[in-house]
Amino acid sequence: MEDTVKQGVRPAPVTEAVLAEPSPRAGRLADRRFGRDDITLVRHEVSARLREAGLDGDRLHGFILAVNEVVTNVVLHAGGNGRLALWVAGGSAWCSVTDSGPGIPARFLATPEIPEVPEAFEVGGRGIWLAYQLCDEVTVATGPIGTTIGLRILLATPVDTGPQ
Repeated sequence: MEDTVKQGVRPAPVTEAVLAEPSPRAGRLADRRFGRDDITLVRHEVSARLREAGLDGDRLHGFILAVNEVVTNVVLHAGGNGRLALWVAGGSAWCSVTDSGPGIPARFLATPEIPEVPEAFEVGGRGIWLAYQLCDEVTVATGPIGTTIGLRILLATPVDTGPQ
């Protein structure tokens, strides 16, 4: 894996793929279906579970915002219902959000590394962009039968060891 930073994405250590289901041994924090009426409940549940797992401060709030954006996108653009799985493994919190919608339009996924910054007055397109800004790793698998977005954040703040 390349150790370079591309367009604001922080490099992450080589780990299991976020799209993979958590193993039964993994620290599963939540696994639930959600719909339009559950957005606030999901946000509060994710927040509480991540606090219990040791995530706090700006990293906690950023990760919750990223999860909220992805869940809201499912409700608004992908049929209204989805599934969220949240677990801890390998020193990271992982969240996988899956829907059965029509897939994400290519314009919101401009490059494989990170979507382009949305224009100031553009409607939509900020949720995925924000997730890339706030998470240590984002994966997207999308197509005409649904989308899975994986989010990962380290539980401990990485220590800056200076220039390498």
